[in-house]
Amino acid sequence: MKIMFICTGNICRSAMAEAMLKKMLKETKKANIEVYSCGISADDGDIPTQNAIEAMAEYGIDLKNHRATNIKYSNIEKMDLILCATLSHKLFVISLYPELKDKIFTLKEYVGRKDEIYGIDIKDPWGYNLETYKQCAKEIEEALKKLLEKI
Repeated sequence: MKIMFICTGNICRSAMAEAMLKKMLKETKKANIEVYSCGISADDGDIPTQNAIEAMAEYGIDLKNHRATNIKYSNIEKMDLILCATLSHKLFVISLYPELKDKIFTLKEYVGRKDEIYGIDIKDPWGYNLETYKQCAKEIEEALKKLLEKI
C-alpha cells in the first residue's frame, strides 16, 4: 500500500504526518506500506520550518533532512490512499486528478475524526509559535493512530 499526505507547502503538516507514520509503521512492524508527502504549492526542495523540526524532535523524529515536493513532481498517480490536511486541499487535488477522486480524503475524514472548531481540517501551524506546532503534531498523531487501526 502507498499513502501520500498533502498540505500546502510540504514543510509542516504533511511532512510531519509522513515522518510520524513512518516511525509508527516501523514500531508496529507493519510492512508493505510506503509513505510519501507533497504540497500543492510547495517549493521543490524547500526545508521544513524550524518549529516543525523541533515539534518532531519531541517524538524522536529527525525532520531536518526532509525536502518539500511539489504535487506536480510527486508520484501521486501511484498512490493507493491520498490524505489531505484540509477540505480545500482535497477539493484542489480532486480538481487536478479527478481520476483519483475515490482515493482522496482529508486525514480526519478518512479516520472518522472531527473536532468542533476545525471539523475535518488540520489547522496550518505555519507562521505560529512552537506550541501551535506541538498541538498540530498531537492532532496528527491522534489521527495516525486511528489510521494504523484502519490500514
